This record gives sequence, structure tokens and C-alpha cells, in this order.
Amino acid sequence: MTGRVSRLGTDVRTRLAAATRRSAESLPAVVQISAAATAGYAIAHFGLGHPMPLFSSTVAITALGFTRDARPLRVAETAAGITVGIVLADLLLLGIGRGWWQLFVVLVVTFLVARLLSPSPGFAAAAGVQSTLVSLFPVDGGAELSRVVDGIVGGLVALLFTALIPRDPRRQVRRESRRVFSECSESLLSLSTALRLVDAPSAGRTLERLRGTQPLIDAWSASLDSAVGVAQISPFLRRHRRELVEQRRVLRGMDLVCRNLRIIARRVEVLIRDGRRRPQLADLTAQVGNAVSLLGRAQEDPELAAIARSELEVIAHRLDLEASLPDAGISEGVVLMLLRPLVVDLLTASGMDEDEARAALPRVDS
Repeated sequence: MTGRVSRLGTDVRTRLAAATRRSAESLPAVVQISAAATAGYAIAHFGLGHPMPLFSSTVAITALGFTRDARPLRVAETAAGITVGIVLADLLLLGIGRGWWQLFVVLVVTFLVARLLSPSPGFAAAAGVQSTLVSLFPVDGGAELSRVVDGIVGGLVALLFTALIPRDPRRQVRRESRRVFSECSESLLSLSTALRLVDAPSAGRTLERLRGTQPLIDAWSASLDSAVGVAQISPFLRRHRRELVEQRRVLRGMDLVCRNLRIIARRVEVLIRDGRRRPQLADLTAQVGNAVSLLGRAQEDPELAAIARSELEVIAHRLDLEASLPDAGISEGVVLMLLRPLVVDLLTASGMDEDEARAALPRVDS
């Protein structure tokens, strides 16, 4: 009973810490969205004289949102979808009036037109939500046009705040890249332990862990695309655009690393079923894992990049079957040969030309 209470307390603390961290990480987005919604309201109310500019605020909030993808194109697309929903609802309601069945008709037409205009599900959803609001909140005659104007104001404000109060998307990019490097490094070290101690369960868990890396790669890619898009229009982030574009090279390399690692983990899991320890192969795998960790730290400390590249070159020179595993069987040789393209991908992620990275490997005699 005491142990169960202790585990429950630990779980609650873990969840509370995660919730606190999530809230703190959302602070830049909270400031940006709140400021945009307030500015949209102020422009429409004080500047244009609209008494209750609901849509200038709701459009700004919906267009920006807490989504990972903060690209200007995505913000503009969402704002356009919202405006389409407002326009269609106003036009339809002028002809058919208001009521429960009119709401059904408005939504059907809005969704069909939205899907016709854009393949994005978010575009249709944004249009549908605003059509619903227009249908359920009547206005005095002649005020329909003001709602369309409010929607346009909200969309333009959202785009403006994307440029003027960016969320510094580099922080999210770094966070996502750290997760990928950490997973790869820890997985390699776990495989090293499995080879050294003949720990089949550890190898199996590592394989399952690596099968979950693709969502991490996808999250990193989405954050990076968003960061590059924001940097293209934000005067405050434009100087970081080259750094972000360079991150795409790192991402491509690590995507291939994750794919190769899954293959290596499967081979290791099969290899150690014979119960033999393989300390030499374990040492090679551990060295690669440490180099991956160093390369991950180099993403935030560029001075480590050259050191990581040198470490990887040393490892590449060791990936020779006769020199490193002279008594190896076919199965061990397969794992070593799989490490070769993995190290090439890591070298290209470190900034080395792909041909130069391949040249760093010892020749394989046919």
C-alpha cells in the first residue's frame, strides 16, 4: 500500500512538472495571441467604429493558435478560411433566414466550398467554426459587412504579429533536435550494453524505442519549417535564417540515422540470441553513441562541431572488418557494415560533404 501511494505521488509530481513546463513554454505564444486579439479588437472598435468586433479577435486567436506550425503561410491560410466562412454564412443567411435547418445548410455549403478551395482540413474547420458563429449571433441589418471587415482585420493583425512579435521558433527547433539526438545516443549506448552483456530484453526495448523516433523527426521538421517561414518575414529573426536553413542539413542526416538505427537494432536483437558477448562491437557502438551525443550538444555550442566531426572521422577509420573485428563471423560483420552508412550520415549532419564523408571510410575489398 505504501509503495502504491509513493508511486501515485511520484506520478502526480511528474504530471505537475510536465504541466508547469508546458505552461511556461507557452508563454511567448500566450503573449503573442493575447496581444494580437486585443489589437484586432482595438483597431476594429476604435479605428473603424464597430461596436462589438467579435470576429477581429476570434480570427486573430484562431489564425495564430498554439499550433507548432506558426508559418506565415499557415496563418494566412487559416485567416482566409475564417473569412470565407464569414462571407458564405452572411450571404446564405440573407437569402434563407435563420434557424436550425438554415445552420445545417450553411455548414454544408461552407465545408464544400472550403474543401474546394483548399486541401487543408484546418482551412475547412476554421471556415465552419466562423460560419457557425455568424449563424448563431444575429446582427442588425446592414452590419453583415462589418463582420467581414472584422475578419479581415483579425487576419491581417495575426500576420503582422507573426512578424513583429515572433515566438522565437529557434527555441522549439532546438528542443526538438535535442530529443532526436538524445534518443539516438541513448539507443546506441543501450545496444552497446546489449552486445556487451548479451541483454536481449534491452535490445528489444531499444528497437521499440527507435520505432517511435519518426514522430520526433516529424515534429522537428514541422518546427524547422515554421521557424524558416517566420524568419523570412520577421525583421527580428531574419539574421538567423542561414542558421535555420543549415538545420535542414542536420535534420536530413539525423532522419537517415534514425532509419539506419532501426535496422541495426533489429540485427543486434537477432545477433545476441546465441548468448555470446561481443565487447569489440560493443565498444564501436558506444563510441558512435558518444559521438552522437557530442554532435547534439554542438547544435547549441558550435565550437563542439569540429570536435564531433573529428570523433566521427576517427570512428569511420575504425569501421574496417579485418582491423576491428578480425575474428568476427558473418553476423557481426553485417552489424559493422551497417554502422558505416550510419557514420556517413552523421558526418554529413556535422557539415561534411557526402563524398568526403564516404571517403573517410576504409575501402571494402570485394
